[in-house]
Amino acid sequence: MVDHLKNGSSNASNVSRRDLMRRTAAAGLALGAATFSGTQTVVQAAGLSKPQRKPIYKSLKFGMIKGNMSILDKFKLVQDIGYDGVELNSPGGENKPECLEASQKTGLPIHGVVDSRHWSVRATESDPKRREECLNDLIIAIKESHFCGGSSALFVPGHAKDGRESEIIPRSIEVIQKALPTAAKLGIRILIENVWNQMFYDHDGKPEQSAERYAAFIDACNSPWVGAYYDIGNHHKYGQPQDWIRTLGKRIVKVDVKGYSRDKNNWSAIGDGTINWPAVRDALDEIGFTGWCTAEVGGGDRERLTDILDRLNRVLPN
Repeated sequence: MVDHLKNGSSNASNVSRRDLMRRTAAAGLALGAATFSGTQTVVQAAGLSKPQRKPIYKSLKFGMIKGNMSILDKFKLVQDIGYDGVELNSPGGENKPECLEASQKTGLPIHGVVDSRHWSVRATESDPKRREECLNDLIIAIKESHFCGGSSALFVPGHAKDGRESEIIPRSIEVIQKALPTAAKLGIRILIENVWNQMFYDHDGKPEQSAERYAAFIDACNSPWVGAYYDIGNHHKYGQPQDWIRTLGKRIVKVDVKGYSRDKNNWSAIGDGTINWPAVRDALDEIGFTGWCTAEVGGGDRERLTDILDRLNRVLPN
């Protein structure tokens, strides 16, 4: 359905970890601090105790909807439960024309897609042909998101197993930069998710790490079409989500939601575990976040999906 884009050459800076941190992390932290400070000033001047709360729209990954139903019936089900939208997989995944038709018939938006192959074909691999394949996958995801009326393509930028940070960061940035003309033309944001890929954090490090390296990577992409798809539960093992949210600030465009328990060192149901959800909601208020949050947990039938939405509404109330 979607043709591959012919890719021209693009030069990514040979950014070492030291250079990356020096040139972008400080600027990113300054921006985040300025945003936070500015918010506090406005709040104090207005005599309010908290920043104005803005709406967060509740979504789920389409693959979480289980049962022998047509695509249209799945859209009707989650709409009836009360979800505000859905997110698809690409390349592959759900039949995009059928999903678009179902979205149009129900009025339930498709807010974006997840690049479904970024784990298996990575932007950080040493083989240029594999990186080119990853680029083609990302471009398809961008085009399919646009086709379905979405606004973003979630992208995992690679894995540290592919080399030293001084090697993998430039490779990843180069792939993203080559996709930017298509993203800009179609108005689709490339959103970098924080995952357990051993990039931007120390897997064996201290439990209270920061989002500085994550923010620095986004800044190094140097484009308004690149932002953060911040997963609230993914790095609670390594840091506090509310702190990461404040550091990332306006870089955050969308959020994924799952629970995590430090006590059990494992995932938990949304709202259970050790994440301080009131602090997370306050931090999102402070950065002025509004937009999509998407549950990324095990799915199921109506009862299960209803419970997930109830939990989303409890932890991220409007």
